Amino acid sequence: MPNHELQKRASSSSRAKRGICFFFALALLTAAHSVAAQTSPRPKITRIDHVVFYSSDLKSASDFYGTKLALNVGGSGCRETLRTCFTVNWASRQHIELEPSNHCSSGNCLKEIVFETGNARKLRSYLMAKGFKVDPISKARDLSLLFGLQDPEGHRIAFVQFPLIGIDDLPPGVRVGPSFLHAGFIVHDREKMERFYKDILGFRSYWHGGMKDDETNWVSLQVPDGSDWIEFMLNVPDNADKRLRGIMNHIALGVGDIHAAQEQLRKNGAPLTEESKIGRDGKWQLNLYDPDQTRIEFMEFTPVQKPCCSDFTAPHPKP
Repeated sequence: MPNHELQKRASSSSRAKRGICFFFALALLTAAHSVAAQTSPRPKITRIDHVVFYSSDLKSASDFYGTKLALNVGGSGCRETLRTCFTVNWASRQHIELEPSNHCSSGNCLKEIVFETGNARKLRSYLMAKGFKVDPISKARDLSLLFGLQDPEGHRIAFVQFPLIGIDDLPPGVRVGPSFLHAGFIVHDREKMERFYKDILGFRSYWHGGMKDDETNWVSLQVPDGSDWIEFMLNVPDNADKRLRGIMNHIALGVGDIHAAQEQLRKNGAPLTEESKIGRDGKWQLNLYDPDQTRIEFMEFTPVQKPCCSDFTAPHPKP
């Protein structure tokens, strides 16, 4: 074989080897990044930032939240300009957003629960590495970052990261307000949902109980790095009517004195159809219902008597 042919073949062989080495190195690097994403610590999830409700009658709902509950319209946490927004707690940006929709005709009025995280991009990468389909990151006018996904039963949740800047001082006449304690929603498969919220996201058991001491109808899981919680509403029939769904898909606001809160709500003209009572968890509570029959629960932060069914296994929230 001529010498130049030998040189040509040697050169081709060398290029092939370099190509194989390149793709092998690229595969190793990709695998290393995947392993790093799966083993990297989950960014903090500190609290409930806001909830989004569908509203079939925005005017009536605005009167309920703005006048009857006396929540401030707008605020430092309100970022979605296409929704009506009511600040629950001005100092911490917690708020309720209302989106006009006919979804409430079936009682499915709770659209989304949004949690605050310390790093939205890392949390998104963490969830992607675990095999979950997540939305792209979006940036709001206040430079906050947000992305969302569906949990294993199709409930819409999202995570928001705020920029490292302080919020404005309270405008004159604006009070701080109550605090989000929890958001509850209907769950059919407790085991599957706990694998997601506890094993993947790091939520912690707080309390569980039921209408009877030997049954579990409610499971409370606190956010990993705070004291707000979500509440699984179990054993709800698939054919539950709008009224029952509105009771189950709900939120709770924390108050220091339930009787003082009830008196103020009465002065505001709120539709009080129930009296305050001590719940099965040993805490004082009071239920109201918005125009779409979604339950808005007022609750004291700590129990006044021993709860039924199980002990509390995590610290209580504070005012």
